Amino acid sequence: MSESQTLEFTGERFTPECQREIWYEHMHRYAMLEPVIKGKTVLDAACGEGYGSHMLSQWADSVVGVDIDEQAITHAHKRYQIDNLEFKQSDVLQLPFADDHFDVVVSFETLEHLAEHEALLTEFKRVLKSDGCLIISTPDKAEYSDKTGFDNAYHVKELYQHEFKDLLDQFFPEQQWFGQKLAFFSSLWQLQKQPQTVTLKTYAEEALADGQDVNYSPMYYVVVASQQKLPALFSDLHLFTDVDETVYAHYNEMIREYISVAEKFVALNDKHEAWKKHPIWGRIIRWLEKK
Repeated sequence: MSESQTLEFTGERFTPECQREIWYEHMHRYAMLEPVIKGKTVLDAACGEGYGSHMLSQWADSVVGVDIDEQAITHAHKRYQIDNLEFKQSDVLQLPFADDHFDVVVSFETLEHLAEHEALLTEFKRVLKSDGCLIISTPDKAEYSDKTGFDNAYHVKELYQHEFKDLLDQFFPEQQWFGQKLAFFSSLWQLQKQPQTVTLKTYAEEALADGQDVNYSPMYYVVVASQQKLPALFSDLHLFTDVDETVYAHYNEMIREYISVAEKFVALNDKHEAWKKHPIWGRIIRWLEKK
């Protein structure tokens, strides 16, 4: 990928060149949408760099990505040129589309960047067909900020789960909720056939937890919402990975670097102790340590 085809990561807008957890979190949300957008007209609201709109265009009949940032839209036009995909510069609070225009509206990690939550949902509902659905994600304030003490300077208004639920209830009474969190798993799968079922075992307090509950507090919520009853289109548990195992590779790289630094520190400390026993250098070292 040439430098001219990449968009700078600002800390707010994800780009596919990002590494580690953020890559998995963003890519997984789009990757899970294939069943619900096949053959549909889709709006990707606040599409940013355009990578997500591009993914959706592989399955949807047509995709429009909108973003308020002119640079992002110019970049997306150049990088992702596909017949059923287009990009428009637009404020998500004033979408340039007629009523009842889209089958699906996708809005990932947009809500927390705005204060006008009701206005945003009103606009999404307006451009959606009556039997269409909104697929929206946002971090859980309790897990994302309160528990970690992290203050994201780009977030204007984060929500707790009950606040997010109350907001959606005003516009879309039918909802399917999913929790998302990056977790560490060991995988065992049959090599002779494509896996069809998922069994989850969680170890806690020196024992395997009963049942197959996912015993993590979600970092993000992904909700499929509609005015009409929703069919069961998604798996109860959706897993995502990449063949290069980028997060695991980065983890191993950092561990190797840490071990190397630790070994060098021990070696230097040993040399330091040896020099302290030298009749001349030892006096100098003890004098320096007193200063």
